[in-house]
Amino acid sequence: MKIGYYILSIFLAALIFSNSIRASLTYTYYELDPVGFIEALCENKDKPELACNGKCHLKKVAESQDSNKKTPESIVDFKELFLFTNPKEETPLFYRISYKKQSPNPYQNLYSYINVMDCFHPPRA
Repeated sequence: MKIGYYILSIFLAALIFSNSIRASLTYTYYELDPVGFIEALCENKDKPELACNGKCHLKKVAESQDSNKKTPESIVDFKELFLFTNPKEETPLFYRISYKKQSPNPYQNLYSYINVMDCFHPPRA
Protein backbone atom coordinates (compact mmCIF):
# COMPACT_ATOMS: atom_id res chain seq x y z
CA MET A 1 0.00 0.00 0.00
CA LYS A 2 2.90 2.32 0.72
CA ILE A 3 4.19 1.87 -2.82
CA GLY A 4 0.80 2.91 -4.19
CA TYR A 5 0.85 6.13 -2.15
CA TYR A 6 4.44 6.75 -3.23
CA ILE A 7 3.61 6.30 -6.92
CA LEU A 8 0.49 8.46 -6.59
CA SER A 9 2.42 11.26 -4.89
CA ILE A 10 5.16 11.14 -7.56
CA PHE A 11 2.52 11.25 -10.29
CA LEU A 12 0.70 14.22 -8.73
CA ALA A 13 3.96 16.09 -8.16
CA ALA A 14 4.97 15.53 -11.80
CA LEU A 15 1.53 16.68 -12.96
CA ILE A 16 1.72 19.89 -10.92
CA PHE A 17 5.29 20.52 -12.07
CA SER A 18 4.44 20.00 -15.75
CA ASN A 19 1.42 22.30 -15.49
CA SER A 20 3.46 25.06 -13.88
CA ILE A 21 6.32 24.85 -16.39
CA ARG A 22 4.17 24.49 -19.55
CA ALA A 23 4.15 28.20 -20.44
CA SER A 24 7.88 28.53 -19.83
CA LEU A 25 8.60 25.61 -22.14
CA THR A 26 6.38 27.12 -24.84
CA TYR A 27 8.23 30.45 -24.68
CA THR A 28 11.58 28.63 -24.69
CA TYR A 29 10.58 26.65 -27.78
CA TYR A 30 9.55 29.90 -29.49
CA GLU A 31 12.89 31.57 -28.68
CA LEU A 32 15.10 28.60 -29.62
CA ASP A 33 13.37 27.48 -32.83
CA PRO A 34 10.98 30.15 -34.14
CA VAL A 35 10.65 28.55 -37.60
CA GLY A 36 9.72 25.15 -36.17
CA PHE A 37 7.37 26.83 -33.68
CA ILE A 38 5.58 28.71 -36.47
CA GLU A 39 5.26 25.57 -38.60
CA ALA A 40 4.00 23.42 -35.75
CA LEU A 41 1.83 25.70 -33.62
CA CYS A 42 0.89 28.86 -35.52
CA GLU A 43 -2.86 29.15 -36.05
CA ASN A 44 -2.60 31.60 -38.95
CA LYS A 45 -0.26 29.69 -41.31
CA ASP A 46 -2.68 30.17 -44.20
CA LYS A 47 -2.74 33.98 -43.64
CA PRO A 48 0.86 35.23 -43.99
CA GLU A 49 -0.30 38.85 -44.35
CA LEU A 50 -1.06 38.92 -40.59
CA ALA A 51 2.64 38.28 -39.84
CA CYS A 52 1.87 36.96 -36.38
CA ASN A 53 4.89 34.58 -36.49
CA GLY A 54 3.48 32.27 -33.83
CA LYS A 55 2.52 35.02 -31.40
CA CYS A 56 -1.11 33.98 -31.70
CA HIS A 57 -0.33 30.69 -29.95
CA LEU A 58 1.86 32.45 -27.37
CA LYS A 59 -1.02 34.81 -26.60
CA LYS A 60 -3.38 31.86 -26.13
CA VAL A 61 -0.92 30.16 -23.74
CA ALA A 62 -0.45 33.38 -21.76
CA GLU A 63 -4.22 33.85 -21.45
CA SER A 64 -4.68 30.28 -20.25
CA GLN A 65 -2.03 30.85 -17.57
CA ASP A 66 -3.70 34.11 -16.50
CA SER A 67 -7.16 32.52 -16.34
CA ASN A 68 -5.78 29.87 -13.97
CA LYS A 69 -4.50 32.56 -11.62
CA LYS A 70 -7.75 34.52 -11.42
CA THR A 71 -9.05 33.87 -7.92
CA PRO A 72 -11.46 35.89 -5.82
CA GLU A 73 -9.67 38.58 -3.87
CA SER A 74 -11.51 38.03 -0.62
CA ILE A 75 -12.70 34.56 0.23
CA VAL A 76 -13.47 35.36 3.89
CA ASP A 77 -16.03 38.06 4.55
CA PHE A 78 -14.72 39.88 7.60
CA LYS A 79 -18.21 41.09 8.51
CA GLU A 80 -19.14 37.54 9.48
CA LEU A 81 -15.93 36.81 11.34
CA PHE A 82 -16.20 36.85 15.11
CA LEU A 83 -13.18 36.87 17.36
CA PHE A 84 -13.36 35.53 20.88
CA THR A 85 -10.74 36.04 23.53
CA ASN A 86 -9.95 33.70 26.37
CA PRO A 87 -8.54 34.92 29.68
CA LYS A 88 -4.87 34.23 30.08
CA GLU A 89 -4.10 31.52 32.57
CA GLU A 90 -1.59 32.22 35.30
CA THR A 91 1.25 29.83 34.62
CA PRO A 92 4.81 30.41 35.70
CA LEU A 93 7.22 30.71 32.82
CA PHE A 94 10.24 29.37 34.64
CA TYR A 95 10.40 26.87 37.45
CA ARG A 96 13.19 27.11 39.96
CA ILE A 97 15.10 23.88 39.79
CA SER A 98 18.22 23.24 41.78
CA TYR A 99 20.67 20.58 40.79
CA LYS A 100 23.31 19.01 42.98
CA LYS A 101 26.75 18.79 41.50
CA GLN A 102 27.94 15.25 41.20
CA SER A 103 31.33 14.44 42.63
CA PRO A 104 33.84 13.18 40.12
CA ASN A 105 34.89 10.21 42.25
CA PRO A 106 32.74 7.09 42.51
CA TYR A 107 32.66 7.07 46.33
CA GLN A 108 29.29 8.08 47.71
CA ASN A 109 28.77 8.55 51.40
CA LEU A 110 25.11 9.61 50.89
CA TYR A 111 25.54 12.71 53.02
CA SER A 112 24.67 16.11 51.62
CA TYR A 113 25.08 19.38 53.42
CA ILE A 114 22.00 21.55 53.22
CA ASN A 115 22.84 25.20 53.55
CA VAL A 116 19.91 26.87 55.29
CA MET A 117 19.96 30.63 55.22
CA ASP A 118 17.87 31.25 58.32
CA CYS A 119 19.48 30.37 61.61
CA PHE A 120 17.35 28.14 63.79
CA HIS A 121 18.11 28.52 67.48
CA PRO A 122 16.56 26.04 69.88
CA PRO A 123 14.64 27.58 72.76
CA ARG A 124 16.71 28.42 75.83
CA ALA A 125 15.67 27.13 79.18
